[in-house]
Amino acid sequence: QFFVFCHGLLQLSQLLVSGYLKSSISTIERRYGLSSQTSGLLASFNEVGNTLLIVFVSYFGSRVHRPRFIGCGAILVSLAGFLMSLPHFITGPYEYDQSVASMSSNTTDLCQPRVPGSRGNLSDADCTSHAAKENHEVLLVMFVAQALLGIGGVPIQPFGISYIDDFASERNSPLYLGILFSVTVIGPGVAFMLGSAMLRFYVDIDKVTRDGVQLTNKDPRWVGAWWLGFLVAASLVAVSAVPYFFFPREMPKEVGEVLRIALLALRTNLLYLYAHFPLVLLRNLRHPVYLLVVLAQVNLSAMVAGLATFMGKFLERQFSLTASLANMIIGAVNIPGAMVGIVVGGAILKRFQMSLRQCSAMCVLGMFLCLLVAFPLLFLGCPTQKVAGITYSESSEFGHHALECNLQCNCPEKAYNPICGSNAVEYISPCSAGCRVVNINADINSVLNYTNCSCISENGLAGSAKPGTCGTGCSHLFLPFVVLSCLAGILASTSHTPSFMLILRSIQPEDKSFAVGIQFMLLRVLAWMPGPVLYGSAIDTTCILWEKKCDRKAACRYYDNHLFRQR
Repeated sequence: QFFVFCHGLLQLSQLLVSGYLKSSISTIERRYGLSSQTSGLLASFNEVGNTLLIVFVSYFGSRVHRPRFIGCGAILVSLAGFLMSLPHFITGPYEYDQSVASMSSNTTDLCQPRVPGSRGNLSDADCTSHAAKENHEVLLVMFVAQALLGIGGVPIQPFGISYIDDFASERNSPLYLGILFSVTVIGPGVAFMLGSAMLRFYVDIDKVTRDGVQLTNKDPRWVGAWWLGFLVAASLVAVSAVPYFFFPREMPKEVGEVLRIALLALRTNLLYLYAHFPLVLLRNLRHPVYLLVVLAQVNLSAMVAGLATFMGKFLERQFSLTASLANMIIGAVNIPGAMVGIVVGGAILKRFQMSLRQCSAMCVLGMFLCLLVAFPLLFLGCPTQKVAGITYSESSEFGHHALECNLQCNCPEKAYNPICGSNAVEYISPCSAGCRVVNINADINSVLNYTNCSCISENGLAGSAKPGTCGTGCSHLFLPFVVLSCLAGILASTSHTPSFMLILRSIQPEDKSFAVGIQFMLLRVLAWMPGPVLYGSAIDTTCILWEKKCDRKAACRYYDNHLFRQR
């Protein structure tokens, strides 16, 4: 029972490390200027290390000291977690465009009429080879960490489950495995809640003083302390790894001898499998029910993998939420919803003792209802905010950065410090709105408003603007969206258990463990790896303004919200 407790704890903290990345993905994109395709690849990269090794490990499972192997895997996972946060410590503080000269810089992005022969306000001097190199280092460290995370996670689940199954009594084994399964389902929810808590802090909380920060967490330039969660999760993994080095190689069995014989049969079976691998593989893949169910699961899992990675980003952009709130919704509403669906599906199966045909009917019904409920989500979202010179222009020349009214302002190309004009139009920076005056609240060192803006006309006079984005202004659609997406999740996950039953009951008993292994292999290779990358690429196609770093595309500033939602 102590082993089950330790294993539950370890699985939870391992899932915290891998799930936490998904909750902070939009923040990491903004901090290091990544496209969604890159961040999607990063999020699914841990599956690579995992897939390469899982077959070997399942094969050697009977011959090694399993608890010690689990402990070593856990130490790798913990190392990976600490590595994930390393970029924060090797790069300088986060820089963003400011209109107020701070201690660190005296540049400004206000409108300053041209002085002949002078440079622009914000120069491109920060584009040194050092800056480019720094970025490659960050990506390298993160990809290595993700690969390590995948490799370290390999022994944890298979060895833990087989160890428990070997030494628990027949009566208790299902209970223990059920406990572990529920932990693996709760894990991601906890990870998103952790993300929600950590992203409320400013990213450089350890490098700058409180009054040095001019951003609030509602500002589009805000970057939360994404690295803090990795430190928390990695420390938890390290602590839960310790007991594994003290468990024995074998334990006295609780009671009951039947299982030992079954397991011996399974072991000889595995040897047989490796000898006849291609034959068994073909036999299973030729089986129409098995093949179709696995393909259906692949499609569903690819969708879930993509959603898990980018749902937070979607909520942030569509409904102008903070990253912290978006994570809170996912962790407290959507993931528990999916858990409820899985439990309900299993309960219905058990209650009505369903045949195979009824199982498949239940899967079809669940998915069909899910599609019905999810269909309105195509239309529940917000229009793109009006951004002067990008998505909106009063004159006919559309998409031309330099508006007539700020030609004399000498605006830097890449300034990004969004402000919301009194005419409800957003401007990329005070300079692009032609603002010449900034008013500051000296007590808390923050911008109150900008005045004397030549591009914003109020009754024929120069208008004013508030710092921060105008937002998408349709918060009334947010609640229906959350309710419907949660319902769709519940309905889709009712088919989880019956689809597993279809697989387990439609194949020959001696192929069972192998068939499940192949199924997970296919899910990894066809769904969990490509899913986030495909989603990220689709999201990238809807970007209308890219941040430029050293002449390369970095993170996306503005999306076309309709396209983002539909694609």
